[in-house]
Amino acid sequence: MITLLIIAITVFISITTMENHTLKNKMMFNAYMINHRKEWWRFFSSGLIHADWMHLGFNMFSFYMFGRAVEDSFAYLFDGKGAFFYLILYVGGIAMSSLYSYEKNKQNIYYNALGASGAVSAVIFAYIIIAPTTKLMFLFLPVPIPAYLFGIIYLGIEYYLGKKGNTNIGHDAHFWGAIYGAVLTIILKPALFMAFIYQITGGL
Repeated sequence: MITLLIIAITVFISITTMENHTLKNKMMFNAYMINHRKEWWRFFSSGLIHADWMHLGFNMFSFYMFGRAVEDSFAYLFDGKGAFFYLILYVGGIAMSSLYSYEKNKQNIYYNALGASGAVSAVIFAYIIIAPTTKLMFLFLPVPIPAYLFGIIYLGIEYYLGKKGNTNIGHDAHFWGAIYGAVLTIILKPALFMAFIYQITGGL
């Protein structure tokens, strides 16, 4: 239910700002504006807007595919606190995935970023911690592989591309959002770490 609500809100606001560039500029992540004008809401509002339909569709589809399972798992693992922790995972993923870019660009007025990619990465890696041996398959990798192996490949690619730069994609946000999602999930339920190790080693 929470997953669908987040998707509905994000789609509505994203579509609205596609036609309203003034509002989009006020919501976009801009480290300079946060640092010099204390517009801290940009840490969060940037996750509600997207560049175009493809950007929006890809993020929300990925979130839908993993979010439902993570939301249900959190409800089971944390009883009455599951919904709250799930919101912390997603909303926190938006902000925490931007901290590195904030430090890197807080004197650069021309740096802007938008999209829910950091939050989506957090949800995906929460899923990987919970179900590491589940087989995943993606368009760019049309062979089923265990979730934990996908996670390793994903982090390696995003780290490399983030260091390389020269793209319009927020690879740093993807990387740190993923780290946040994995770490938060383990902090909330430390037993998941040993369960993760047990599953990927086959109980050895």
